[in-house]
Amino acid sequence: MLVPDLEERLPGRGLWISADRAALDRAVAKGLFSRAARATVRVPEGLADRVEALLAQRLVRQVGLARRAGKAVGGYEKVRSWLQNGTACVLLAAMDGADEGRGKLRALAGRLPVLEVLRADEMGEAFGRDRAVHIAIARGGLAERILTESARLVGLRRFELAKPSPGTTMGTAPGTAQSAGRNGT
Repeated sequence: MLVPDLEERLPGRGLWISADRAALDRAVAKGLFSRAARATVRVPEGLADRVEALLAQRLVRQVGLARRAGKAVGGYEKVRSWLQNGTACVLLAAMDGADEGRGKLRALAGRLPVLEVLRADEMGEAFGRDRAVHIAIARGGLAERILTESARLVGLRRFELAKPSPGTTMGTAPGTAQSAGRNGT
């Protein structure tokens, strides 16, 4: 039985595949997991959706860790303040948030990475709220992990709600995600 192991800690034979929904769907359809394992491998139904959900949960946990460490703030005014004083190195914007507020903060972010890969309810979970539309992350190791996890999620996430936007944005639509860069983080 194939089991997603995002932590890369489970015992047994590991099979690697890129964090890309099309590649995962193609591997399932063509039986590539069995071929790679040189044995019959059962693939659970909805594997790509399950991996997407696991990646989203993992990203939410990283944002929650950043919040508890004092390396993340949520809410328009707090995020705006961190962007203006240079504390923020990553901006998260809910992909289903209002365009006006996201656009204003995106403009303030300048060349900083702007991640639009989570919904407002997912972002709110990291802050113990129902919803959060804007989150800023300060420099450090957690910011690096959030960038890495976001890049993985972009490959699996379906973006029905998001609209393409100008600037350095990750996750606005499949195939249009731009490299977020490090910008001193």
